[in-house]
Amino acid sequence: MAVVFERPHALADVPMHYCPGCTHGIVHRLVAEVIDELGVEGKAVGVASVGCSVMSYDYFNCDMVQAPHGRAPAVATGIKRAKPENVVFTYQGDGDLAAIGTAETIHSATRGENITVIFINNAIYGMTGGQMAPTTLPNMVTQTTPYGRDVNTAGYPIRVCEMLSTLDGVALAQRVTVDCVKNVINAKKAIKKAFQNQIEGKGFSIVEVVSTCPTNWGMSPFEAIQWLRDNMLPYYPLGVYKDETKGDRLK
Repeated sequence: MAVVFERPHALADVPMHYCPGCTHGIVHRLVAEVIDELGVEGKAVGVASVGCSVMSYDYFNCDMVQAPHGRAPAVATGIKRAKPENVVFTYQGDGDLAAIGTAETIHSATRGENITVIFINNAIYGMTGGQMAPTTLPNMVTQTTPYGRDVNTAGYPIRVCEMLSTLDGVALAQRVTVDCVKNVINAKKAIKKAFQNQIEGKGFSIVEVVSTCPTNWGMSPFEAIQWLRDNMLPYYPLGVYKDETKGDRLK
């Protein structure tokens, strides 16, 4: 019988701790498939963030390093500079990358560090109980905004790809999602390009994945996917915000 699908070798054959309906598992599989297809498992080094993906070091069969909260791009920078032949990627959530790790993210990007960043944006702090994140939408209810995010006091959400696309050191800034088969395929293409950019020495690449958090959103997995489509994608439009290999930049 022909094999039509099998677990990527770079993805460990262990149970994952993620909540039902969480899209972390899908993105893990895509990253692992790309590592397999590029043949870089033996020289790949992942940097795990602090957040729901804190135990991602258990799920990839490549070398993994655990970074302090928000410091994954700094740790990845050190690894890549010390071992430039390695393929170094970070896997971060919005609280880690866009809150406590804002400085590390921006400065590694503007320096053009030759690393790959996988950024999961689910508009909320997941692991710590559902507090407002820098990506929380206006009027969105969280544990720390029970009446909805008030932009007059809490400010507006940060659009990370739009912000990083203005920096000269960025080779790729692309936003994707994994809510359907078509978008999963497009997300994989973006992740693969981000890894290929690093292999070809083109600089900093980030792929932002607009994701769900059914548990902290207080929804079923089905409801969460629809909420993402109705609310997150209008605020966080999918697309390529900068691609230096094509000279593209969305204004």
